[in-house]
Amino acid sequence: VPMANNDAVGDRSQTPTREYRSARRDAQARHTRRRVLEAATAVFLECGYAAATMRSVAARAGVAVPTVELLFGRKPRLLKAAIDVAIAGDDEPVGVLDRDWTAAASTASSAAELLSIGASVIAPAQERSAGLVLAVFEGARRDAELAELSIELIEQRARTAAWFVDRLAGLAPLRNGSSRQDAIDTLWVLMDPALFDRLTRQRQWTTERYERWFADSVARLLVGGGAPARPKRSRTRSTT
Repeated sequence: VPMANNDAVGDRSQTPTREYRSARRDAQARHTRRRVLEAATAVFLECGYAAATMRSVAARAGVAVPTVELLFGRKPRLLKAAIDVAIAGDDEPVGVLDRDWTAAASTASSAAELLSIGASVIAPAQERSAGLVLAVFEGARRDAELAELSIELIEQRARTAAWFVDRLAGLAPLRNGSSRQDAIDTLWVLMDPALFDRLTRQRQWTTERYERWFADSVARLLVGGGAPARPKRSRTRSTT
């Protein structure tokens, strides 16, 4: 029995060291992944999808090409990972509809409050991700993997729109004659990154102006007799 106790003590004395080394390796791996995603975002935005290479991403991140390939596989998946982080604003492995903003939206007491929360999340997410998402759509005609990714992004936006419409309908009647699917499709269009890109890049809107426009447009188009909803200035972090 004493030997068993001594062995157990010895095992416990080694456990913190092993756990520390494991935590340190995990932190280093996450730091490397974050560096690669930051580099990929910059390269995709500067060069476009076709001209961006895994080698250029690796060089900017300061890692070897096999490291990038081990983390993300092929270039389309690297772009998708960069888009996910851009939409969310971080690299936490949490789904679009499982983040803090959805909890706040679910407890909104009025349509105006819900629209304010939604707009304050969607606008900065568009600012971070629109260029990357448009790169997918532009390359989808020539690349089968990008075509699959574009469908995935389109469906993801539809799921978010449906979630939002269902909560909006619980707070206020939808506009007369508007079915649930009509409302989802309308919101899906308003969330299109091409609209954000054209308004901010071609019409020189600020992200704040887009945020106000988005909330007002949803209120006018979807809410029965709805007055424009003015977003609050506080921001809720995370995703579309």
